[in-house]
Amino acid sequence: MLLNTIGTVNVVCCRRTTTVLEAARLMRDHHVGDLVVVDDPDEDRIAVGLVTDRDLAVEVLAQGLNAAKTTVGSFLRTPVVVARDTEDLSAALERMRVNGVRRLPIVDGTERVVGVITLDDLLRLNASNATAIADIVGRGRHHEEHARR
Repeated sequence: MLLNTIGTVNVVCCRRTTTVLEAARLMRDHHVGDLVVVDDPDEDRIAVGLVTDRDLAVEVLAQGLNAAKTTVGSFLRTPVVVARDTEDLSAALERMRVNGVRRLPIVDGTERVVGVITLDDLLRLNASNATAIADIVGRGRHHEEHARR
């Protein structure tokens, strides 16, 4: 399965200069737990980092930093780990495992952010597949019972 068929396509982006307070408001307004950090959110949208709600809590709030003055760029981990939209899901999973990340910005051939894949997306996909497999097993048994009557 290719990444361009799963994940979130309506990615919320911010700049490195976005304050933590602004980032938290963006997350709240858009009902997301992460923001892809880019230098130009309106044009290039080249990922330079990813900020999560957990980052805001652990890196800023827990350390008593001023959320209105601290920028997301001050605690970005670089380089950002990304996935290509044409990659297979297994390659993205392996990259997440190796790098210990729960989210990957998805980029196109020009490095522009076109989506993000998260562990939540993968859990939903696996749950959906498990349900389909269980349904196949149940239907197979049903068809077998009717064929043997």
